Amino acid sequence: MPNPVSFRYFKTSPEIIQLAVMLYVRFLLSLRNVEDLLHERGVDVSYESVRYWWHRFGAQFASQIKKRRAGGMQSSNWKWHLDEVFVRIKGERHYLWRAVDHEGEVLESYVTPRRDRKAALKFLTKAMKRYGRPEVLVTDKLRSYGAAMKVIGNTDRQETGRWLNNRAENSHLPF
Repeated sequence: MPNPVSFRYFKTSPEIIQLAVMLYVRFLLSLRNVEDLLHERGVDVSYESVRYWWHRFGAQFASQIKKRRAGGMQSSNWKWHLDEVFVRIKGERHYLWRAVDHEGEVLESYVTPRRDRKAALKFLTKAMKRYGRPEVLVTDKLRSYGAAMKVIGNTDRQETGRWLNNRAENSHLPF
């Protein structure tokens, strides 16, 4: 929860504000659905209040959640799934490189015009600089991953297999 100073001029308690914003953001509910859920719990607020709170405190809550998650990611079961996807940008083919953690959250994404060792190396160094080194890197059998891992020195942490990378493959399916 953010520091209490930021809630100074609000009559509603910080716990209710945080609950309303988290319901709106985490469960992808509409503002009116959040209003109904809070009304069922005995809290009488308007959907406009929830919208204002989200606009005012949403970034603070998101940064705190990200810090909490980054701090807790140092566990031994920390596993990344790496994948690349073809995308068209202004009619030209590019490659979207993505790193997905063991919970299915997209950690990092990077767009390059090529799919070679240099692009894989830049993506991996960018992701590792931000999130640290993972215990296991699960990839498909693209050879540029192996070449980039050899440069970084992570060849012993790489796993490749036929269905090992399903978490990354499923994270970019259309709804």
